[in-house]
Amino acid sequence: MRIETFSLSFSTTEETDILDITDSVADEIDRSGISEGLAVLFVPGSTASLTTIEYEQGVIMDLKDAIERIIPRTIRYRHDERWGDGNGYSHVRAALLGPSLVIPIMQGRITLGTWQQIILIDFDNRPRHRRIIGQISGN
Repeated sequence: MRIETFSLSFSTTEETDILDITDSVADEIDRSGISEGLAVLFVPGSTASLTTIEYEQGVIMDLKDAIERIIPRTIRYRHDERWGDGNGYSHVRAALLGPSLVIPIMQGRITLGTWQQIILIDFDNRPRHRRIIGQISGN
């Protein structure tokens, strides 16, 4: 068994950026030469998450709307009172979705559903530089 480690970098703007990172991850899997195994992805930072969706404008807007209904920006957050940075909502949002993702690799390819893509979501209220750390393990 081999393990290959990589990192990817992305710039975000503000207020819930949703980026399709599928092709970047697929390129790293291809470079690794691993044909059967797992890709583990992690985004350091307490206001960003990784998940999968159908990366289509309607779904993207529906996801943003759903997140706003569940964790609105406009309510009181104790984090804001302590730090004064106004991004308490972004920490809660990221905590609920989580910072990591595991995806099987079969026959040298990422195993996703037909309409499924890997996405990075940055909930912060200001531009950020996000790094994805990945490890591909297998044969």
